[in-house]
Amino acid sequence: MKLATYRSSGRQAIGLVHGKDKWLFDLSSASSRAGRKDLSYGSMLALIDGGEAALNGASMLFERYGKDEDLSVPVDESEILAPLPEPRQMRDGMSFPLHIVQSPIGHLKLKARKSGDPAELARLLSAPLPELPEVYRKQPIYYITNRFSVNGTNTTIKWPRYSQVMDYELEFGIVTKNKGANISAAKARNHIFGYTIFNDFSARDAQRIEMEGRLGPAKGKSFDGGNVLGPWIVTPDEIGDPYKLRMEARVNGEVRSLGTSEGMLFSFEEIIAYVTRDETLMPGEFIGSGTVGNGCGLELGWYLEDGDSVELEVEKIGVLKNRVERQKA
Repeated sequence: MKLATYRSSGRQAIGLVHGKDKWLFDLSSASSRAGRKDLSYGSMLALIDGGEAALNGASMLFERYGKDEDLSVPVDESEILAPLPEPRQMRDGMSFPLHIVQSPIGHLKLKARKSGDPAELARLLSAPLPELPEVYRKQPIYYITNRFSVNGTNTTIKWPRYSQVMDYELEFGIVTKNKGANISAAKARNHIFGYTIFNDFSARDAQRIEMEGRLGPAKGKSFDGGNVLGPWIVTPDEIGDPYKLRMEARVNGEVRSLGTSEGMLFSFEEIIAYVTRDETLMPGEFIGSGTVGNGCGLELGWYLEDGDSVELEVEKIGVLKNRVERQKA
């Protein structure tokens, strides 16, 4: 099942995506037609809180009323919002080894360019990649970002005025369900509501300075609308194996990054087990995978320009598309 949050005719709703991703079935209106308006279909968080009964009910509503034309609207005539406009929490990981070892070098290259040090830049370009720091194999590493700074597909991301270096990040992630603590990895799949794409837009020059302080990131990641989710949430039954998905990033239609979801140091199930050690996981949280290897400009030395269009595509989920735009000082 694919589930979207959207706005149509001035009204925000959640819908079941169907017809080869071209139509949105209004679950709230369908429940009213069934004789009782179900509050579980008032928002994505309400649906997640409704548990399996709400998901099964959505499937039954579509089976019963899916052919009623007045209950569906075209995707291309609707405003597709972030599927989870305000997650209860947002965590983003560092799960792909190539990104982990290349990104610090990218920051050093950025610093060398900024300071006009060609000798240091040449040294960095010719040096072999370092070994993966052992801590990344010992435990999942993640940070908490601003859950109020969420945006959706087909939106314009306003470049923060304090930054001159804007970047995309090719990621995917999970939305959680079922409140719990001290969850074992073996049982963690029962806490995955679905999967979505994540573009963790990054102000790299701000982030570079923060990383020197050994805390963060903060303003390198947290600016209005910089956490982009979408286009919808796909339930696990439609994904199959989430660790073998093709991933691609395009800028202005040109492929910049190619990868797969294979090779995460820790699975989402293992990340959930770690997160919930004496800490309660809430339904409706988002946990990102971290950037796939070569999945950002920081690794490639190729950053975004004013007006660029960025598309992230993840197999079995869809395409997340945004435009970046500089703000006037």
